[in-house]
Amino acid sequence: MRKLVTGALVALMMALPVQADAKSDKDDFYEQLDLLMRIFERVRSEYVDEVDDKEVIEAAIQGMLRSLDPHSTYLNPDVYQQVRVQMEGEYGGLGIEVQMENGVVKVVSPIDDTPADKAGIQGGDFITHIDGEAVMGKTLTEAVRTMRGPVGSPIIVTVVRDGEDAPFDVEIVREKILVRSVRHRIEDESIGYIRITTFNMQTGEGVEKAIEDIASQLGSSLDGVILDLRNNPGGLLDEAIRVSDAFLDRGEIVSTRGRRRQNNNRWYATTGDLLDGVPVVVLTNAYSASASEIVAGALQDHRRAVVVGDKTFGKGTVQSEIRLGRTGDRAIRLTTARYFTPSGRSIQERGVEPDIQVLFPRRKGQNGTPRREADLTGHIENDQDNLDLTGEEDIASEIEITDEELLKTAEEGEQPVDVQLRYAIKLLKDMSSLPKSQVAEARPVTE
Repeated sequence: MRKLVTGALVALMMALPVQADAKSDKDDFYEQLDLLMRIFERVRSEYVDEVDDKEVIEAAIQGMLRSLDPHSTYLNPDVYQQVRVQMEGEYGGLGIEVQMENGVVKVVSPIDDTPADKAGIQGGDFITHIDGEAVMGKTLTEAVRTMRGPVGSPIIVTVVRDGEDAPFDVEIVREKILVRSVRHRIEDESIGYIRITTFNMQTGEGVEKAIEDIASQLGSSLDGVILDLRNNPGGLLDEAIRVSDAFLDRGEIVSTRGRRRQNNNRWYATTGDLLDGVPVVVLTNAYSASASEIVAGALQDHRRAVVVGDKTFGKGTVQSEIRLGRTGDRAIRLTTARYFTPSGRSIQERGVEPDIQVLFPRRKGQNGTPRREADLTGHIENDQDNLDLTGEEDIASEIEITDEELLKTAEEGEQPVDVQLRYAIKLLKDMSSLPKSQVAEARPVTE
């Protein structure tokens, strides 16, 4: 009995410091909240000009999130709506690409087969009024927001056109506009080219259709496919997985690891490579980020593609969108996990190193180097040891390309030669002549 009492006293004495520490942490927490409210009240009552309570609180929220890392942020209703349009890849609108010039909206070009195109809007037109309200004095964002609206709703734009004596009104009925994130074409008669500008909800399907169209056009004469991810800032994780799956037959695509168990996941390719092993080259540069790096890293680790270009941006973190408010019209975007390539590499801060580095020639007068994730203030550091890649096969070592083959002189007045694209074309042409055993192909990754 005496031993039991002694044991209970010891356990109680051990528990007391823990409880004291917890109480102290809680007191500190409430003291900091009280400090925040006292500062807010001082700003409201004593700042030189009257402040907007909503703007001050929103700034405090933004400051809190941005102190964590560069990618955690608060999305107010206006910004959140724009983000949704970007991610969903569709909106109710007119279908025109625009820019601001001399205070009014200038039409760069109408998108084919959209309401604006059908209504006769032309590139070079100036829109001076929207539903009778002058555009002058508005920002481009405000003007674009006014032109967008519910599908089926009418809008009247006042157009000034070169060659016309006077402004004229055009009534247009808004329709669902799809934001094209994928474009494709044939290069050099036997190479398929697929360009992805962002990863929105249309991207995976767009890539699958592009592959199908390229395969149907070229058939057995298809020597390879170029997947261009240059200047692609990323987007939806699910779409990056779907794009990777289109080129892989099996194996892991990406994994995520965070503090909470729900953020620890692995995604695997489904059976069936849509290109059936046709060689692939992925083009990257310093502005290929996030979802672009997931795709490049997965295809590189599986030896399914040769990555050509420059090292990628190095954004290896996942942001979760947490909706807020009674109507869910605002949100915070919070970093909740890191992602890892199939071989276990963390791309955060380091990026994807190309198999073949081909730097785009620097324009005359251009100085400095591109800013990457590692250059951002407050970025999350990569604490992973460098992986030992010695002994890895270099598929590209079989290919030799001379400067004469690569740098063909452009005619006077033409666009500068896309050196990286030309290199990729020549690489695929040469790879098509290699024995199949030497060409990159998907295979399972063992851990």
